[in-house]
Amino acid sequence: MKIGQFENKPSVATVATERKGTAGEGVSRTDGATSPEPSAKVELSAAASQLGAGAGAGTPDFDAEKVERVSQAIREGRFQINPEAIADKLISNAAELLGRASH
Repeated sequence: MKIGQFENKPSVATVATERKGTAGEGVSRTDGATSPEPSAKVELSAAASQLGAGAGAGTPDFDAEKVERVSQAIREGRFQINPEAIADKLISNAAELLGRASH
């Protein structure tokens, strides 16, 4: 779920163009552009790996039929937002994540 306006954020291409030539040496590509050399190796902790493995394990990413039903309800003006249910779910998810992190 995304919160906020997407239009105000610069695109990756814009940021890359602005930074071109300011980050030092790059690796030449066949198209004439340069790309930065890798400078860091990233490793996930055991806790992060477990969180990633548990997210959506064995379940589909989304229910296409439900998405279509909600889309249709929005188009027809029948979709009702329940802010209390949204807040309860956010609190529940945060509590679950905090509980996992403390183990």
